[in-house]
Amino acid sequence: MPSFQSSDLATRLNGELVGPGDLTVIGIEQVDLAKPGHLTFVGDEKYAPLWASSKAIAVITTSAMNLTPGEGRALILVKNVDLATANALHLFAPPKVAPKTGVHPAAVVDPTATLGKDVAIGPGCVVGAHVSLGDGCILHANVTVMDHSTIGPRTELYPGVVVRDRCSIGALCIIHPNAVIGADGFGYRPSDDPAKPGIVKIPQIGTVIIGNDVEIGAGTCIDRGKCSATTVGDGTKIDNMVQVGHNVRIGRCCIICGQCGIAGSTILEDGVTLGGKVAVKDHITIGRGATIAATAAIMGDVPPGVTWGGYPARDMRTALREHAAVRKLPDLIKEYTRAQRG
Repeated sequence: MPSFQSSDLATRLNGELVGPGDLTVIGIEQVDLAKPGHLTFVGDEKYAPLWASSKAIAVITTSAMNLTPGEGRALILVKNVDLATANALHLFAPPKVAPKTGVHPAAVVDPTATLGKDVAIGPGCVVGAHVSLGDGCILHANVTVMDHSTIGPRTELYPGVVVRDRCSIGALCIIHPNAVIGADGFGYRPSDDPAKPGIVKIPQIGTVIIGNDVEIGAGTCIDRGKCSATTVGDGTKIDNMVQVGHNVRIGRCCIICGQCGIAGSTILEDGVTLGGKVAVKDHITIGRGATIAATAAIMGDVPPGVTWGGYPARDMRTALREHAAVRKLPDLIKEYTRAQRG
């Protein structure tokens, strides 16, 4: 593991050092779990009191936290604790685990596939006919990329990822284990043929197009379009266990937290944030920059820039007032009952 002097860390993190510059920092850990030699981080007043008893020798923080270094310890004052901590994590990150450049002997690559420079394909991978992998792509073990799909430069697919046929993924993307890109959309109709009762499957002949610098969490499924494409814009980040239905259009730099379900033909404009377990009805639009609180149910169009929550979702302030009123109902009912009895 790398180590750094506290003065060097302050320089690398564009911070102001308060305290000794010759402390040797050997790792990074949260404030209550840090051990001697660790760097930690405090950007929230909730955790500021923990610094006094922490075993860490240095902390990334802001002047607003009003921390004091104490003997043999140092503060690194920065403007944005989260971003500085991210940079520190890069400094202390262990070596990256990835297959070696080239095609592993246990992988199967169709002879018509096009492989860019420095591609790494791990054991058990299957790369189909006419697939294109850009320079520096990494396919970890047991990844499947089916026929006529395209993966952009320096995109990394972790073990178990499946990319169905004719899908396109941009450059610098990260797709975590067991995500599925391009499965059939959920399209069915009851049969109108008395001789063949049942449920008729609607063919899903579209595809999926994912932009650049997109990250997709483990177990997430993005279904292909019935026609045309399901799309995900540049810079969007999708958490684990998210379902994106057919022909959904997700804009640029959206954040979609775990266990969200987005029904078909919905539009998320640029910069939308969905908290965990948000359910989104089909054929609606969520406006640019809107934020939806966790567990909300979106039943209709959402204006740009608003914060909504609740079930069904509405303005967050209204939802909170209604929630507070509902909590008072038992007492109000008791009072009403006593009044009725006279």
